[in-house]
Amino acid sequence: MKLNFTKMQALGNDFVVIDDMAGRLKGLSRLSARLCDRKFGIGADQLLLLCGSKTADFKMRIFNADGSEVEMCGNGIRCLAKYVWERKVRSKKLKVKSLRIETIAGIMHIEKAGQLIRVDMGEPILEPEKIPVALRLTPHASRAIDYPLKIKDRLFKITCVSMGNPHAVIFVKDVNSFPVADYGPIIETHKVFPKKTNVEFIQVLNRKNIKMRVWERGAGETMACGTGASASAAASMLKVLADKKVTVHLSGGKLIIEWAVNNHIYMTGPAETVFEGTIDI
Repeated sequence: MKLNFTKMQALGNDFVVIDDMAGRLKGLSRLSARLCDRKFGIGADQLLLLCGSKTADFKMRIFNADGSEVEMCGNGIRCLAKYVWERKVRSKKLKVKSLRIETIAGIMHIEKAGQLIRVDMGEPILEPEKIPVALRLTPHASRAIDYPLKIKDRLFKITCVSMGNPHAVIFVKDVNSFPVADYGPIIETHKVFPKKTNVEFIQVLNRKNIKMRVWERGAGETMACGTGASASAAASMLKVLADKKVTVHLSGGKLIIEWAVNNHIYMTGPAETVFEGTIDI
């Protein structure tokens, strides 16, 4: 069977995008692992499927390179929106400059912002049981901010946030030299995270700029993570280290993150088509 695909990227976070509006594809976990393999497949961090939706314009399904399905991907949803707009994919209620895309994490609202794409990421979730994270908090603490977590011989202070998927944010002095590959996978799979977690290592440069590296759940270290950038900005703002609008500097580029007065987080950034192709499966 021949399968048409589009390779896309957002700040170096790369995706295989496939139109499955007909709902014909099966064995999606296995398919994702095969297509995302960088030696024997197309190569990507994640597989994105454009699907039909009864509650929104479209539905996005997201599968990691290891075959696991996840709730939401900020960079991925910008790529999917660009895919829809470039190809003029139609739905009954589709507007020219805005989209509603259903995900496991809920319906996301996306709009064009000049040459960039702006996503309403919704309200950050801070309640430990909803993230989820299994921590023993004090009776006076309802949020996991600077929670101590010992990994190997090192004590980390983690701040936990969900942006539709779980994140553990760790502040470091020098993110460029930090051994992300040593600690990322251990924290990702730590027993306090029942659904595993994405791990962000961040350095606050000043009140308007944050530098971040990310270990993504099911994908390893990637060049960017939209939900991770949103969670990191939220964590910095909760700790009063940053203003309500910041630029997050990632390995692949920059995202603008704003925590607005309606308590929603808005993410603005680029998305690009790399190439199109056909593969036998």
